[in-house]
Amino acid sequence: AALERLRDDLPFPMLGLDSDNGSEFINRTLICYCTDTGVTFTRGRPFNKNDGCHVEQKNWAVVRRLVGYARLEPLALPALERLHALTRDYVNFLHPVRKLISRQRIGARIVRRYDRAQTPYRRLLASNALSEVRVDELATAYLALDPVRLKRDIEAAQATLRRRAAPLGAKARWVTQPAPAPRSDSSVRQPCPVG
Repeated sequence: AALERLRDDLPFPMLGLDSDNGSEFINRTLICYCTDTGVTFTRGRPFNKNDGCHVEQKNWAVVRRLVGYARLEPLALPALERLHALTRDYVNFLHPVRKLISRQRIGARIVRRYDRAQTPYRRLLASNALSEVRVDELATAYLALDPVRLKRDIEAAQATLRRRAAPLGAKARWVTQPAPAPRSDSSVRQPCPVG
């Protein structure tokens, strides 16, 4: 369901999906989804634990600065989803970033050169990868944004999330759910149905 929402929200087709090597990503459900939808699935190389640097490059710059490191209980999920929805517009439409264009070692120093800072929205428009309809939809969304109100809403959502986060050192509280039906080993090892 989350991947379907993501695909619907993307202004361009999802051609590939890159992930860590963890079982939370590499599982039968995801592999079957990618096979059925024609999405190319790639992962980090085995035994290279830092191979996901490009996948995870925004973990600090966006996720951790926004949400922090507190453990979140299930009751915090609506606040987290609200915060992500607000932040998506801020990061994609209003927050300019610079991209590394060259890296050169000069003696003991490494000199990095960056391009001019642009928002992801501006970079996407410059790529000419969108249809006119999608360009118009994004322009309408961009013009409807109120940066001051958006910033205020993000701060309010962060405050709500902080109030709902578990106190540091607290024991985890779990929402009781029925146990999933046991799976046999044969159901785990079966290949995805083709077609």
